[in-house]
Amino acid sequence: MAFSFFKRNTKKDHADSTDGAQPAHTVNQVVMVPLDNIVPNRFQPRKHFNDARIAELADTIKEHGLLQPIVLREYEADHYEIIAGERRYRAVRTLHWQDVPAIVQKMNDEETASMALVENLQREQLSPIEQARAYAALMKLNDLTQEGLAEQMGKSQSFVANKLRLLKLSDAVQEALMDGTITERHGRALLQLDDLQQQLALHKVLQDSLNVKETEELVDHLLNPTPAVPSEPQPAGEQEETPAAPAESSADRPAEASAADPESAPATAEKSEKPHRKPRRRIRSAHSTDPRVAINTIKKSVAMVQEAGVPIKFSESDDASGHHIQITVPLSSASESESEAE
Repeated sequence: MAFSFFKRNTKKDHADSTDGAQPAHTVNQVVMVPLDNIVPNRFQPRKHFNDARIAELADTIKEHGLLQPIVLREYEADHYEIIAGERRYRAVRTLHWQDVPAIVQKMNDEETASMALVENLQREQLSPIEQARAYAALMKLNDLTQEGLAEQMGKSQSFVANKLRLLKLSDAVQEALMDGTITERHGRALLQLDDLQQQLALHKVLQDSLNVKETEELVDHLLNPTPAVPSEPQPAGEQEETPAAPAESSADRPAEASAADPESAPATAEKSEKPHRKPRRRIRSAHSTDPRVAINTIKKSVAMVQEAGVPIKFSESDDASGHHIQITVPLSSASESESEAE
């Protein structure tokens, strides 16, 4: 398997093959290599291996044999590093094999890393975060732009860009993507939030099993919280009500209204069918300078954070200088130690 972004030093390869020493293994020839002489690939993008699937693979290999040899490179005499096939390697170890069929290839570190990354990406069994890290590593190893990598991988530039953006998520959200707790679309929705907001949103998503649309609505709510309107009644001088018109007694109505003005009767009937509306009190804008608006908005935000499971502390006090609010957000380690103490 070769890729155009592998910067192979052909002159060096040729010199290595003609330096007088015969290579231990012929390229692409299947040989038996002791398992104890093999180490996993340092550049393996897959960080999570499913033990149940490894066991299933081991059962298949036990019944049908290893149909595809693993690919290795000899990094020093009789010591090998896996390029492709770590799941197969792990499976045969559980079967207590002594040796494994392998193809040994000559590669430097950059080529080994690139092939391992590409081989795993093409299998499309990586988590979104593992894919994103693999793309980032390939770009760095081969000095590629997003557009260049997309062309080499047969993907669109936007596809690669969307994967790489996931690396901007907080560690907690990335971990949730790694273990499959949330989907990639959930993760992309949370990208608009800062780290603390992501933690709050993630807790809510997991607690309430929110779908993607609900998650997007939650994100919008966190970014644009609705300011609270003061619940206390406003002073009488600040209330602006529409004065009710004085009721007209039947004695004051002209007795001949319907006869003198036939058009007035339908209009009167029409008016009588409309529900009576109570005078509406004008509520001041959310941009009011009333300090109670700010205080209630802060209280509402604190309550939302507490409902999300973050044990923040809130206290208020008054003095001559004004109204003081103190909010204490415990560090994760502190909150964990408190919960353990309980």
